[in-house]
Amino acid sequence: MIEIIGRAVVGEKVSLFSEVEKMGHEQVVICNDNETGLKAIIAIHNTVLGPAMGGTRMWSYATDEEAWTDALRLSRGMTLKNSIAGLNLGGGKAVIIGDAAKLKNEALMRRFGKFVNSLGGKYWTAEDVNMSTRDMEYIRMETPYVTGMPESRGGGGDPSPVTAYGVYMGMKAASKKTFGSESLEGKNVMVQGVGNVGTYLVDYLKKENAKIFISDFSENKLKHVSEKYGATVVPMEEVYNVNCDIYAPCALGATLNDQNIASLKCRVVAGGANNQLLDEKRHGEMLVERDIVYAPDFLINGGGITNCYFEYTGDYNRSSVMTQTERIYDTTLKVLNHAEENNSTPQQSAIDIALERIEKIGKIKISL
Repeated sequence: MIEIIGRAVVGEKVSLFSEVEKMGHEQVVICNDNETGLKAIIAIHNTVLGPAMGGTRMWSYATDEEAWTDALRLSRGMTLKNSIAGLNLGGGKAVIIGDAAKLKNEALMRRFGKFVNSLGGKYWTAEDVNMSTRDMEYIRMETPYVTGMPESRGGGGDPSPVTAYGVYMGMKAASKKTFGSESLEGKNVMVQGVGNVGTYLVDYLKKENAKIFISDFSENKLKHVSEKYGATVVPMEEVYNVNCDIYAPCALGATLNDQNIASLKCRVVAGGANNQLLDEKRHGEMLVERDIVYAPDFLINGGGITNCYFEYTGDYNRSSVMTQTERIYDTTLKVLNHAEENNSTPQQSAIDIALERIEKIGKIKISL
């Protein structure tokens, strides 16, 4: 294990620490194991509110730098997400580099678990993209610092349904703010990405009689969801040109950028993907200029981590989890109203509210 802590050591081209210092991370750990082929990054952003918690994703990144950036952005997002959700958790995230379909196995997961364990509880993991409750069981064999365990093992199970419920609550709040009614009946909703979260979201939308459009790189997923819910399939290259009321990005991040925002034909953006804004300030402002209401991703996709939090506390109850997640509706309205009243963007308002809680709690933790 190579642990990167402290000030920057500048290489020939760039400093590994430039983004770490900019985002304010506490610790970043690079994990390497030749025997299993494990290459991973664990990023701990902030632990003022409690131990850093955030899922582990496995992805075929084009470059190591891309994985590094993803880990840093995601972990910072977890700090904001956990704070604004009212959880006593800090923010962290892990990424495993590689094709999950080819490389993921018990040995690799357990080796990763040993790295998690070496941090002594400063970081707690859970599942994210390309990870499952079974993977969490393997990791749990090597460390207790795991959530998202199967219900059969006393855990909260797959957090995706709860994540989708939070997104649904945020979407309804944004609809209330934009259209004057929280009802999604008859609304045209473009769901980009029908993985676990996207599919559960489609289920909620169907029950409200929304008109659903879907897109995904997986033909099998598209076929299954379109047949089950009567959703209209849209080619990936046409997603941003769909005339819709609500665009719901539920795949990977950075889909809200110069080109795509200019093409959007919607009034609301509310989805489950992390880090949807390529540049928080620039693209948050661009959405406002285009009169598009944005429900900040780290706010409305907080249901999954809430599910993990209740498991972490040892007092897991699905009813309590759903009640806590339902509060995303009120928080979303609070953020949107705050942005309007302070001539700010919803993204910046949500960040301000999250950071304010961290600052206040940090002060009461100072020893007297």
